[in-house]
Amino acid sequence: MTQFPFESRPGVALDPEQAALFRRAALVPVRIRGNHPALLVTGHADVRTVLSDPRFSRQQWHGGTMFARSPDTLALATTDAPLHTRRRRTVQGAFTHRAAEADRPWIERTAEDLLDEAAAKPGPVDLVAAYLRPLPYLVIARIMGTPAGDVDQLVAWTDVMMSAGRCEPDEVTAATAAMHGYFRERLGTGFLGSLAPALTEQEIVVMAAGLVMAGGDATASHLSSCVHHLLHDDELRGTLVERPELIPAAVEELLRWVWFAGTGGQPHVLLADAELAGVPLPAGQVVVPLTDAANRDPAVFPDPDEFRLDRPANPHLGFGHGRHMCVGAPHARVQLRTAIGALLRRFPDLRPASEGADEWRDKMFLRGLWRLPVHLL
Repeated sequence: MTQFPFESRPGVALDPEQAALFRRAALVPVRIRGNHPALLVTGHADVRTVLSDPRFSRQQWHGGTMFARSPDTLALATTDAPLHTRRRRTVQGAFTHRAAEADRPWIERTAEDLLDEAAAKPGPVDLVAAYLRPLPYLVIARIMGTPAGDVDQLVAWTDVMMSAGRCEPDEVTAATAAMHGYFRERLGTGFLGSLAPALTEQEIVVMAAGLVMAGGDATASHLSSCVHHLLHDDELRGTLVERPELIPAAVEELLRWVWFAGTGGQPHVLLADAELAGVPLPAGQVVVPLTDAANRDPAVFPDPDEFRLDRPANPHLGFGHGRHMCVGAPHARVQLRTAIGALLRRFPDLRPASEGADEWRDKMFLRGLWRLPVHLL
């Protein structure tokens, strides 16, 4: 039986061999962490079912996470209702569409400031370090009232905590303890203070760390993949330079197109006998829903392996679905649109610095790039 997660490789698009595998079988038998048998769920409708049907439980999976942290360090990703509902309700007010739109002017100014600094650097610029990573971390830091000067330290801890084999267990434990200690010192202030008394002190600390990782690392990683794709698709980049009004559609297609969650996400345990993809499954069956596979389902997306700006409908699962849909999706959309729009407006002729200079993330929970050297033209 195949081991999952699969071997990673550089690139934005879903591995063609994996895409073919997912289309041959809606349920793919694999072994996951701890050599536990599970089924990968690949169809769009079936992934939506797993992510929304309460018979599929994340909390009842006790085999560990698909990355290095333990379940108790994850406030939302490994819990079910009513615990998940209570925790999510406390923070979702800061991440509404209205809140994201209110933050848009600040996000736009910050993007411009970062690009000013990048343009002043001599020679090729690592766009990840100069722009694509700082922007999302600065946004989440502002929302949480965290000093901008602390962002570099939060990034360093997050890089270790998001490991899925890249870092040693003791490194992950130390980084987790350090970040939790950082937020424990800030209990009762600003955003963290607003979470009490709905959450315990430990829940607030874990929630704060999780928001930094989701708001910072997830957005930055996806943004780096998006820009990498634009750098290597001259026609698409030229179209967006000439017609910036198409950037929102491009962002939605990038959310569908980019191969992002290389580890697949949290395993779910079936609490009662049920049918999935037309197959009867017993209670206790472990399944892992693959949103990347669902986003290439030909039953939902015509020409699924083509990047198309003109899709009449794009019900991608780039932000998940159902009760565990990304709470920060409105802010992420604003950041993706703003970051790409500002970059292409300021540097319409930007080019990769040299062949092979990109450095892709490997053995991490989320895919993306560590380095993306470019010439800002």
